[in-house]
Amino acid sequence: MNCLKLCVSGGKQLKLKAVAIDGDLGPVHQDSVQFDSELPEFRTHGGVHIHPDGLTVTSPVLMWVKALDLLLDRMKAAGFGFSRVRALSGSGQQHGAVFWRTGAARTLTQLDPGQNLHQQLTDSFSVQDSPVWMDSSSGPQCDALQEAAGGAMRLADITGSRAYERFTGNQISKLRQTRPDQFQDTERISLVSSFGASLFLGRYAAIDYSDGSGMNLLDIRDRMWSQICLDATATNLKRLLGEPSPSTAVLGPVSSFLQHRYGFSGSCSVVAFTGDNPASLAGMRLHQGDIAVSLGTSDTLFLSLSEPRPSLEGHVFCNPVEPDGFMALLCFKNGSLTRERVRDRCCSGSWDVFSQALDGTPLGNHGNIGFYFDTMEITPPAVGLHRFDANDRQVSSWSPELEVRALVEGQFLSRRLHAERLGYSIGSGTRVLATGGASANRQILQVLSDVFNAPVYTIDLSDSACLGSAYRALHGNHSNGTTANPTS
Repeated sequence: MNCLKLCVSGGKQLKLKAVAIDGDLGPVHQDSVQFDSELPEFRTHGGVHIHPDGLTVTSPVLMWVKALDLLLDRMKAAGFGFSRVRALSGSGQQHGAVFWRTGAARTLTQLDPGQNLHQQLTDSFSVQDSPVWMDSSSGPQCDALQEAAGGAMRLADITGSRAYERFTGNQISKLRQTRPDQFQDTERISLVSSFGASLFLGRYAAIDYSDGSGMNLLDIRDRMWSQICLDATATNLKRLLGEPSPSTAVLGPVSSFLQHRYGFSGSCSVVAFTGDNPASLAGMRLHQGDIAVSLGTSDTLFLSLSEPRPSLEGHVFCNPVEPDGFMALLCFKNGSLTRERVRDRCCSGSWDVFSQALDGTPLGNHGNIGFYFDTMEITPPAVGLHRFDANDRQVSSWSPELEVRALVEGQFLSRRLHAERLGYSIGSGTRVLATGGASANRQILQVLSDVFNAPVYTIDLSDSACLGSAYRALHGNHSNGTTANPTS
C-alpha cells in the first residue's frame, strides 16, 4: 500500500467522519466525532439549534472546526500515516453556509501549527451559527427570487430547482435584509463543503459546480453564477462567492499548517469538496441509466442524467463525477411510515402477511391504484388518500390484499413518473440499486423491479458520502482534469 486517499465528510448525520482508502478502493482507516456527545459545550441536539420560531435552524461553525481538530488529533494518536495521503477530498451537508468575517483570509494563511484550528479561528466568522438544510425561515426571499427570475419554472430552468427556503441563495438574501451589519462584515461566503476544503487548503476554496447547484444561484448548464439570481439576492455577491469550480478540480496542495502539525506531505492534493448528496451519488458509483432508491422513513431517488429537464418538483444538480453530466434528486415524505401504517391496518402489523398480499395479487392490481399521502407530500405537493378502480372511478375501500398492492405500486409508479419528468429514461442496461429498511423485503423489491422494468440490487449506503469523496479524491488526483485557479 503505497498511498492513501482521504475523505472527511460531515453530512446531515450527527458526526464528522474520515475514511482513508488505498489504490484498490479498499478502506484502511475510519474514524469519527459525534457532535452532540463529544462536543457538548455547543449544546446542540441532532447537531443543530432549533430556534424559538420553529423555522430557523442553525449549527455552530466553531463546532465543525473543533470537530475537525478532534478528528485529526485522534487519527494522529492512533498512528495514522498522514504522510502517505496523496489526495484528499470531502463532503458537507448541502444548503449550509459559512460567512467569513473581514480579515479571515489573512488568518487562514498565518495559522500556527502549534495551536489548534478552532482557537485560531474563533473571531473569523461574521455569523457564528450557520443556517443549515433544516431551516425554513426564508419564505419571503424565495418569493422575491422567483418573481425576479420570471416565475418558479423559469428559476428551475436556470438553477435546477424552484426556490426552496433551505437553499443558500435565499439564506444569503435573508441575512442581508435582517442582519445587515453582519452581512457588511462578510468578506467571503462558503458552502459547508467549500468551508471544509478551505480548512485543508489554508485559503478560501472554490464552491464546486455540484454543491453550488443547491443554492438557487448557479446556472446549471453554463456552470456559472446566474446574474439574474445574483442581482436578486445581494449586491456584489459574485465577489463574495468567488468563481465556481469543476467538482473534479484539484484545488492545490494541503496547507503548510497541516503539513507541520500532522505530517501531511507537501505533494498531497486537495480535490474540490462537494455536497453530501452529490458525494453519495459518487459513492454509489451509478452508471448512466442507473437509479438508486432509498426506501426509508422518506423515499429518496438519486440518478445520473445526460440531459436535464428541470421541473417544479425535485432537483437537478451538476454531476460530481461526469464533467458535462447532471444528477437528479427526488424526495418523497410518505415512504416507510406509510407502508407501516397500511401493514398495521390491513395485515395485523405483520410484514409476512404484507408480503403474502403482494404475492397473492397480480401485477397491475386488476387496474386498481392508490395514492397515499399521510402527510403533505413534497413530490407532488398533495395530501390525503385517493383510491381509483380500473374505470378511474374513486372508491372508498378495497380488500386488504388490493390495498397493499395499490399502495406499493402507486408509490413506485410515482417515483418512476417524476424521475422521467426530470429526464430519466430506462435502457437495456438500467439497474435499480435499493437501500433502506424496506429493501430487506423481497416482495417490495419485486414490485420495484416490475415498475421500473429493470433488475434490482440491494446496497449499503451508510458510508456512501464519505466513500464517494474518497473515490473523488482518487479520481481527481489521477485525472488530467482541471486545476482550479489558486487564488479562487
